[in-house]
Amino acid sequence: MYASMRRIKCAPGKAHEVAQRIEEQFVPQMRTVPGFLVYYLVDVGNDEVSSISIFQNQAGADAANQKAGAWVKQSLGDITAGPLEASAGEVLVSAPA
Repeated sequence: MYASMRRIKCAPGKAHEVAQRIEEQFVPQMRTVPGFLVYYLVDVGNDEVSSISIFQNQAGADAANQKAGAWVKQSLGDITAGPLEASAGEVLVSAPA
């Protein structure tokens, strides 16, 4: 399993609008990436959101970050306050319920 992790600094008060656009526009794109398993977006406070996507393989995690970079520039540029930070790697510990 591999994870793709991203962090976005939102314009003040825009975290929920960022989340809405991600849910409506970006998540459907993630579902088309081969190996996609799950997507989470977390409001981490201070007008920042962080996401994690889980994939069956590294290629999927890497592809997700490439798609995210282009999509954020095109679709969130008006309500973000900084560049997308992205990384990907192998999941070393998984602890389902």
